[in-house]
Parts: sequence; structure tokens; C-alpha cells
Amino acid sequence: MSSQTLLELIVGVAVLALLIVRTMRARPVRQASQRLFLILGVVGLIETYQYLQHHHAATTTVAAALAGSLVLAAVFGALRALTVRVWMREGQPWAQGSWITAVLWVVALAAHLGYDALLNTHKDINGLGDATVVLYLVVSLIVQRVIVSARAAKLDPAGSGAQPGWTA
Repeated sequence: MSSQTLLELIVGVAVLALLIVRTMRARPVRQASQRLFLILGVVGLIETYQYLQHHHAATTTVAAALAGSLVLAAVFGALRALTVRVWMREGQPWAQGSWITAVLWVVALAAHLGYDALLNTHKDINGLGDATVVLYLVVSLIVQRVIVSARAAKLDPAGSGAQPGWTA
């Protein structure tokens, strides 16, 4: 395992820990700053770009493998969104993940790494999963947030003034 791969995995696990902690807190579902999404998205794109640059792997195989990974991320985001409790408090929608939500975050990362292990048999895409772990987590988070926000919007009584949206 190279030092770059180890660093990518450490960053991925740190991001996962941050996302689990944030998901487990009861928080208002509101139109909020999208800084977290932007920062993690940029980190994920940089790591992916660096991988592609060093491996010169701009093939349809890489594109298909990356697309498959991101679809997997979206599926786990949708599944987790169903485990998040959404309720109204003082006229504002709130959300909080459950222990199942936290377990699904871990399972999602394990699925990504398992998918990568299957792909590592192909020399052109060896290590793609390690390089895209943060991007995978961001896509999964965005899908979860969109679904939770939509659920919260359905709870919002007309005219309450609450604006469900992205929570960071």
C-alpha cells in the first residue's frame, strides 16, 4: 500500500467519522451553507483528478467503474435517508439519524472498498476506489440530504416560514 493510498483512506475514514457524528445530532432541516459539500466535493475531485493524472487511465472502463461506484453511493444515500427521523419542532422541520443510519454509513464505505477490491483485478483501474472515496461519500451525503429535505418539506405546514433544504 502506497503512502498516497494510505493518506486517501485516512482522509476517507476521517470524513466518514465527521458525517456520522453530524448525522446523529438532532438538527433543524434548513437552507444552510453548503460549505461542507463544497469543501468535500473539491477534495474528492482533486483526489480523483490526481489518480487519473498519475494512472493515465481515461478509458471507458474507468468511466464505467466510477459511474458504478457513484450509483452505489446514491443507493446508500437513499437507504440512509429512510432511516433518518424527521419531525416538526416549533414550526421548523428537524432531522436526526438513528443507529441504523450510522451502521449504513459504515456499510456504505465497506461496499465502496469491496467494489474497489473487485475492480483491482483490472490493471487500468487499480486503486480507483481509494482515490475516489471522498467523492463517493459526498455523493452519498448529497443524495441523503436531498431526500431528507424532501421529507421535511412534506411536514412543513403551509406558511410556517421554514425552508427545508440542505443541512451541513
